[in-house]
Amino acid sequence: MSKKYILGIDQSTSGTKALLFDDIGIIVARYDLPHEQIINDKGWVEHDPLEIFRNVIKTVKNVLEKSGIDRSAVIGIGISNQRETALVWDRESGDPVYNAVVWQCARGEDICKRISNDGKAEKVREITGLPLSPFFSAAKIAWVLENTEIRDRLLCAGTIDSWLIYKLTGNFSTDYSNASRTQLFDIKELRWSEEICSFFGIDISILPQVIDSDSRFGYTDIEGLLDIPIPIHCVMGDSHGALFGQGCFNPGMLKVTYGTGSSIMMNIGKVPLYYEKGIATSIAWGKSGNVEYVLEGNINYTGAVIKWIVDDLNLIDTPEESSGLAAIANPEDETYLVPAFSGLGAPYWNSEARAIICGMSRTTGKAEIVRAALESIAYQVSDVINIIRETIEIDSEFFQVDGGATCNDYLMQFQSDITGFDVHVPVQKELSGIGVSYMAGIALGLYDKDVVFNNIERKQYLPQMDSDIRRRKIEGWHESVNRVL
Repeated sequence: MSKKYILGIDQSTSGTKALLFDDIGIIVARYDLPHEQIINDKGWVEHDPLEIFRNVIKTVKNVLEKSGIDRSAVIGIGISNQRETALVWDRESGDPVYNAVVWQCARGEDICKRISNDGKAEKVREITGLPLSPFFSAAKIAWVLENTEIRDRLLCAGTIDSWLIYKLTGNFSTDYSNASRTQLFDIKELRWSEEICSFFGIDISILPQVIDSDSRFGYTDIEGLLDIPIPIHCVMGDSHGALFGQGCFNPGMLKVTYGTGSSIMMNIGKVPLYYEKGIATSIAWGKSGNVEYVLEGNINYTGAVIKWIVDDLNLIDTPEESSGLAAIANPEDETYLVPAFSGLGAPYWNSEARAIICGMSRTTGKAEIVRAALESIAYQVSDVINIIRETIEIDSEFFQVDGGATCNDYLMQFQSDITGFDVHVPVQKELSGIGVSYMAGIALGLYDKDVVFNNIERKQYLPQMDSDIRRRKIEGWHESVNRVL
């Protein structure tokens, strides 16, 4: 019997990965391409959607060539995507009317203030599960509609997954996980909310069809790279894909994804629960006609903090150097970095906050600043986990993690120390791609759910920090955060 393969496309904030999985769920080839981060002097962040689409085609072409497999053996595709990043395009020509506005970008702040001043913020949270914020897609789409020439044009608006599905298949659809992150979707009624769309001035007709995450989204030959079109059989936002890839199928299971920013997500089962302390309620996925929900906190700058100390401060040459340098920093130094470069996300949701470095002494040097940068990631994650821990009982004494920063031994140990949880790090890093590829393979009958997840090996970090030291460090962090609030 000849081998069969699943193609995973992971379209993230910083780049695009194509991953090829064999018929037992093992990655046999991978190819990555970055795309430009378009940032202006206001701190607005954009991506070129056409560059992203070109990179999808290039990564798939290169991963197929790199693997050397028979292309007819690829039977399905799973797509994960950066979530709240939004764009608007012409329905007839397929051309974007403006660049994609990236999830980090807070340009929709005035639109959110307008809605809040009208007394509608609580209604937004009640229907969508999300605190009113320019972080989500709605204010980004509204900004594009208000600031571009769109008169008499038939439009589509959505997240990056819907753009890729449209370009690859001609269909206009998205899944429940991505729809739930737009701030336009009624997560209880499972449909676009006309009321919330009206708050943002968005015509519901320009939004995609919403279907299960394991649906057949359409067929594609990927611009002629395949002889026969194959189905896209799973689409999820990247963090949801990672939750599935981590095997967090039961309520109470928690994972943290360290990307450009971070998502702290807990499966809460088939009933949505709402909390007011800066934590959002979203849809985990729709699968086989059933929807499951999550609690989630989102952080704007985590992996991007490491990129900042490398590319902008030039303190180190590579991200890998940060772990060793942090380990030799002066243990008595009390420097804190609060990386509010474009505001603070969960649990603070303050888009006007700005970053600071504080607590430095005359002996503070490069190592101490690098350590403060790494520790700022763990502190932000800890804040969200503690809020979740205050509002819902967590039975587990560990949580799963994934993403590029999990390679950093100092960060992972400090994360365990500062939360008091065991931290389980999979040896395989591409959990978003694994999640959507496994779900696609399960939907196509290639994978057995009870077998395929056994392929994921894990490394463990256990808490070692004295509780008094942990308390003192957290107090210092909160004092620093209060300075920017």
